[in-house]
Amino acid sequence: MSEKRTLILGIGNILWADEGFGVRVAQALQRRYAFPDQVTIMDGGTQGLGLIPYVQDCDTLVVVDAVDFNLEPGALVELRDGEVPAFLGTKKMSLHQVSFQEVLALCELMGRMPSRLCLIGVQPQVLEDYGGSLSEVVRAQLEPAVAKVLAYLVEQGIGARECEESAPGDEVMDIARYERERPSAEEACRVGDARFMALRPEP
Repeated sequence: MSEKRTLILGIGNILWADEGFGVRVAQALQRRYAFPDQVTIMDGGTQGLGLIPYVQDCDTLVVVDAVDFNLEPGALVELRDGEVPAFLGTKKMSLHQVSFQEVLALCELMGRMPSRLCLIGVQPQVLEDYGGSLSEVVRAQLEPAVAKVLAYLVEQGIGARECEESAPGDEVMDIARYERERPSAEEACRVGDARFMALRPEP
């Protein structure tokens, strides 16, 4: 490819509290900034190996995620290049993280790895809260994470223009609407399907 491509990838699951951090950062970037055509912002969700072709198609990969750094909740960490797969391989905290480690390994085996990697991760506080939103300490790191992504892009010679009005997005996924319409704990079980939990035999 004649033009180097950059992929900003937010991964995680917005249905499990702080697991949604990466996706929320990607949404903020997409709605509030205009990037050059060679930059793609993607909600990677929990697609795992399905992300391989997108990773192979970029020269620079920026990943935003909730990662267990064994630090205080809300700690924001930036890792680069060889540190990224090496760190993800030391401690796995979720299925999507294991899968993304495999994505990087398989891309390397196939000889089509991004030449530059950057991971911007936050230490989660709450994970086992189905339907929950970001905890306060993690939510407070949304703007710093956005700033880190933009600063890294500037280092790569890529600028972004802040939009005067929010860019169109999926309103169903909007964090304010998500929190506003979340059912109470009495209406919806927070840890799984209450029908199955009620049927569990006594030990």
